[in-house]
Amino acid sequence: MLGLKLPTDPRWVDLVEKNIDEILTDHAYCEQKAASTAISLIVNFPEYPELVTEMVALSREEMGHFKMVHDRILARGTVLGRYRKDEYVIALMKFFPKGGSRTDQLVHRLLYAAMIEARSCERFRLLSEQLADKDLAEFYHKLMVSEAGHYTMFLKFARQYGDRETVDQKWDDLLRYEADIMKDLGKKETIHG
Repeated sequence: MLGLKLPTDPRWVDLVEKNIDEILTDHAYCEQKAASTAISLIVNFPEYPELVTEMVALSREEMGHFKMVHDRILARGTVLGRYRKDEYVIALMKFFPKGGSRTDQLVHRLLYAAMIEARSCERFRLLSEQLADKDLAEFYHKLMVSEAGHYTMFLKFARQYGDRETVDQKWDDLLRYEADIMKDLGKKETIHG
């Protein structure tokens, strides 16, 4: 369903299991960044009322996810760790050139967001299926379902606001590019890296 060209090595879950506190901190910041992305789309593209309406709902949902992850961190007797850069997102953002028309900029941002949500969904599926902590596995199953909905929403908007054939070609190119990125990632206790 996700169309990812390179699945995550299942051994990534072993890294996660040994570093739950690290993955939860990274995950919390991913949720915060997802909320920020939704707000940024509202600020930069207010002329798209349907998009604005969905991004308002998404920003609330993502901050709700942040709270859920933060609550788990606190329940473990730890605190939210320091923010760290997301190497995956930094590499992904190099795919599309800067500039272009407003429509191109919007489509590119929607495609980036769809890709990040798709990879998150795939990672959450692995965690839901393989974590020994069944409560945490169930938590990630619920989030996996949510991420799948976000992925399809972003892709739908990209196709709605851009030329469908062009968007589909860009999406396919981005999927191949993302697979190349993933060859060097999946070796750290981070959601994407």
